[in-house]
Amino acid sequence: MNASSPDHAPAAGPGRVVLLTTSHRVAPGLLSWPAWQALRAADAVLCADGAHPQLPYLREAGITVREASPTAQELVDACAGGRTVVVVATGEGEPALTDGLARLAGSGRTAMPELELLPASYDLPGARLLDLVQVMDRIRAECPWSSRQTHEDLAKYGIEEAYELVEAIEAGDREELREELGDVLLQVVFHSRIAEEHPDAPFSVDDVAGGIVAKLVHRHPHVFGDEKAETPEDVKEHWLRTKAEEKRRSSVTEGVPLGQPGLALAAKLVSRARTAGLDVPLPQGEGIGYQLLALAARAEAEGVDPEAALRAAARAYRDAIRQAEGVAPEAIRRATDGHRDAETHEAGDTVDP
Repeated sequence: MNASSPDHAPAAGPGRVVLLTTSHRVAPGLLSWPAWQALRAADAVLCADGAHPQLPYLREAGITVREASPTAQELVDACAGGRTVVVVATGEGEPALTDGLARLAGSGRTAMPELELLPASYDLPGARLLDLVQVMDRIRAECPWSSRQTHEDLAKYGIEEAYELVEAIEAGDREELREELGDVLLQVVFHSRIAEEHPDAPFSVDDVAGGIVAKLVHRHPHVFGDEKAETPEDVKEHWLRTKAEEKRRSSVTEGVPLGQPGLALAAKLVSRARTAGLDVPLPQGEGIGYQLLALAARAEAEGVDPEAALRAAARAYRDAIRQAEGVAPEAIRRATDGHRDAETHEAGDTVDP
């Protein structure tokens, strides 16, 4: 214990309890200044977990920490006479202790010490991504299904999850959007984890993140460099110029995936040609394909996503069909939700639930 000086007796009163919380996503020992002040001024520092990752660093800093799991009443008694006790919380946050203190306070029969929750370290934005990486590591190692998956096995799920994300965006469902973004993120982490095991060219999720960070910085010289961009058009010009320097492609059609839906493919090719300043007439031919190509080119020229426009029209047609069948609008919504749930389950949800 960090005992008070003999010449400076603690003030009378019920004392003070400081519940010190830390984040496992921040390196041990990196605590806030108020946390260090509280630790050094405490009359006693307790921790129920003798293997708590913070303890070696606290002891190295000269803080005496006693391994103990006091009850609420024992903690109140330890604070008697104006003493301050710091409890270094375990990962669960000491719910039994805090519940016990709440019951004592609610009884009205106990002089309660001052209670303070003091966060000693905070998660930075994006810190929960570390949890996702750790969970994926364990699933890859221990799950009979996930441990056998390859990039090729998962390819179809990437397409499905991307479509479901688009559907959530178009539906304006915020909760669904959050969930679908998570499913897309899972694809990135899962593929990155599989890539670590490649015998000749392994890479990790850190390599993936590092690559996209470098790309974003390079393609935004108006943010990270000395270039100026006042309008979205200026930004697009910077992006296209730096992208062309990186790729050094012999054709503007390089990098356009031919496996994407036909309308999207047509619109992308038209966009590439227009951006490059190429005046390439549309091929003339018989059949619906050439007509659709012309419609896709018209949509791109008008700033319309032909795929999104066709999906919106298709949804309207679906609703008209259901109404003709006598299905109430609420039933249409429930059936649509149920269909999405079934599709999600059928996909195996990429990893087991």
